[in-house]
Amino acid sequence: MTATERPAGADFLRQADPYRRELLAHCYRMLGSVHDAEDLVQETYLRAWRAYDRFEGRSSLRTWLYRIATRVCLTALEGREKRPLPTGLGAPGSQAGDPLVERDEVPWLEPVPDAMAGAESGDPAAIVTSRESIRLALIAALQYLPPRQRAVLILRDVLQWRAAEVAQVLDTTTTAVNSILQRARAQLDQAAPHENEVVEPSAADQRELLEKFVTAFERKDFAAMVELFTKDAIWEMPPFTGWYRGAENIARLIDTQCPAQGPGDMRLVPLRANGQPGFGLYLRDGDVYRPFNMPVLTLSASGVEHVTCFFDTGLFTLFGLPETLPVAAAR
Repeated sequence: MTATERPAGADFLRQADPYRRELLAHCYRMLGSVHDAEDLVQETYLRAWRAYDRFEGRSSLRTWLYRIATRVCLTALEGREKRPLPTGLGAPGSQAGDPLVERDEVPWLEPVPDAMAGAESGDPAAIVTSRESIRLALIAALQYLPPRQRAVLILRDVLQWRAAEVAQVLDTTTTAVNSILQRARAQLDQAAPHENEVVEPSAADQRELLEKFVTAFERKDFAAMVELFTKDAIWEMPPFTGWYRGAENIARLIDTQCPAQGPGDMRLVPLRANGQPGFGLYLRDGDVYRPFNMPVLTLSASGVEHVTCFFDTGLFTLFGLPETLPVAAAR
């Protein structure tokens, strides 16, 4: 087969594949689910491959792929419920000792591994931008926006597209895009007014804080846990609907309602999710540790500010964590 006879699909895959991770991040911001995002990226590439012979190059291939992905996401969002976290359900905070209410039917927000969303690369500036744009608080806040507002805000404020480019994607006018963006920003400010006020600790302080977190949990040390959290820290753990505010309240919850009996019953394996530090938390079961939950942390200069603790143990495979850990293994 000569070069001129080579199928267009081969050329498409060579040129389009480098954009796969950033398109997954885009679909994840829109949907709040890494599993849905993977499916929609596949749908995007399938549609693009089928239409590649009609691609005239009036825009870059990257822009063309984003247009297809955005439209695929908007179609997927039709009739779907938003993906919340427990703090977004509108109920007041809980107290340690309250009954735990589990709602598996809710399509909860999911975390995404940094490596899958392109938040790990050799460019420090790109890392910062990628991590900020997938933080849990932002993704949770985006869920409050109607799909078109969500798309406009992501394309304009995250990807820095011009209003005219966004108007082309949505088959509308530049004036309409600017109006939608204004409403989206106002609603986002109401949903997450304090997100930009969190000042993270330095790298050295962060390492020390995370090491203290591991030690406190693996020893199930109540006093050490209290010291970890800020005064108004929040702990939430989908699929349980309750959420907990305050260092002592959080520590008491873990001390009294976590099935770990004492020192040595938990093991934590570090990971990165949504541009934030987290852990795969394993619970002892005889001579092995088995997946229990996945806390993702928001850190501030004064301690742990927020923990979203995901109880979907299927996430361990997604993050490349082992199915079990031997009890005899040293941390």
